[in-house]
This record gives sequence, structure tokens and C-alpha cells, in this order.
Amino acid sequence: MPHTADLCDTYPDQVQVMAPLFTHFGGRQVFSGAAETILAYEDNSRVREVLAEPGEGRVLVIDGGASLARSMVGGDLAKLAAGNGWAGIIVHGAVRDVHELEAEPLGVLALGLIPRKTDKRGLGTRGVTLRFAGVTIARGTWVHADRDGVVVSAGELV
Repeated sequence: MPHTADLCDTYPDQVQVMAPLFTHFGGRQVFSGAAETILAYEDNSRVREVLAEPGEGRVLVIDGGASLARSMVGGDLAKLAAGNGWAGIIVHGAVRDVHELEAEPLGVLALGLIPRKTDKRGLGTRGVTLRFAGVTIARGTWVHADRDGVVVSAGELV
């Protein structure tokens, strides 16, 4: 995968650059794939449903409303995602179980950590266009992440 800096240099008019708000918590710091999206606030019911499906190298992007009060992804969900072939997860919110996240071959980016789990009320919407951190991400948008940051493009860039 090309580095995000190289993608910005080569395709300056074709990429969006996510604001540098996120920290790497997963076992992989370089990942890319087509986005699947979820909008959910302090309820990860839909997240579990999606990660139980074959990931096929995709990246799950979760807009948790920047809440740092409840974790949207923890060790069990990271293990499920890695086992089902997801490349990574980006959470506009919090995660937990950092020692377990680091052990999985999965990219995990989030705003921060919180040990508190979410409520399970069956809430959340899948497949919606998300807007946060200065970018717009729709289902199928391509996400490229490494230690320099996150770049979003309409399709895969090589």
C-alpha cells in the first residue's frame, strides 16, 4: 500500500485528509480498504452485527458522535473483526481493551480510550454517509491509513 503522504503528493485533487485527531490502538498501523459505515451513539449493537459478516478487506468507519463516555469497540469485537477479514476500524469515539486491540492483526483508530461498555439498545444506522474530522465518507469510499494519518478517496489509489 502506498503511504498516505505519497497519495497526497500524487493525487492532491482526489483525496481528503482526515484531521489528525485519531490514535492507533490496533495491531496494524497500516491498512486500507473500502469503507462500510455506521452512525451510532453510545450503542454498538450494529457494530457487532456488521463485524460478524465477512469483512473482505474492508474498513468499518463508525461515527459515534465523538463520545468518549462509552466504548464502541473492545477486544471481543476486534477479535471478531480480525477473524472475519476486516482490515480496520475507525471510531469517531472511544474504544477499550487496548491490550487486546494491540494483539489483533487489525487497524484500530479512535479518539481515545474508556473502560465503560456501551448500552445494547439495537440502535444505529448502517450505510449512511458520515461527515467528521474534515472528511466525508460514504459506503464504498476508499480509506487509507498509516502512521502519518488517514486519507479518503472515491476509489482505490495505487
